[in-house]
Amino acid sequence: MIRKISLVFVLLMMITGCTTTGTFKVPPGSDLYIYKRPQPVDIQADGKVTTKPYFWTAAGIPPDSGIPYRLEKDGKVLKEGRLRAKFRVVSIFWPPFALIYWPMGLNPNITYDLINDKQE
Repeated sequence: MIRKISLVFVLLMMITGCTTTGTFKVPPGSDLYIYKRPQPVDIQADGKVTTKPYFWTAAGIPPDSGIPYRLEKDGKVLKEGRLRAKFRVVSIFWPPFALIYWPMGLNPNITYDLINDKQE
């Protein structure tokens, strides 16, 4: 029984350690690209976005630093900017080198309102 609980705990840590989640409001029909990745993120109906974490270059507070993003519609750029990042405490405990490679993530406690340019 303890072995099964330990296995579930390890699997839960793996899932948590490999992703970051944020809530977004974007214009209808637009595509959101985060951190110079070639594919747009999948935005769920409730606005949740789950993606891989980011490197140290995503650290900081906009407008000069943070996670770069781009909104596109029909192949045209609507808006570009930076998102507020949050240090991922789980990266300290996640081997082998998450603290080095994936320490930054989206802030799950705020809404990234890219329609009204608010991140609160």
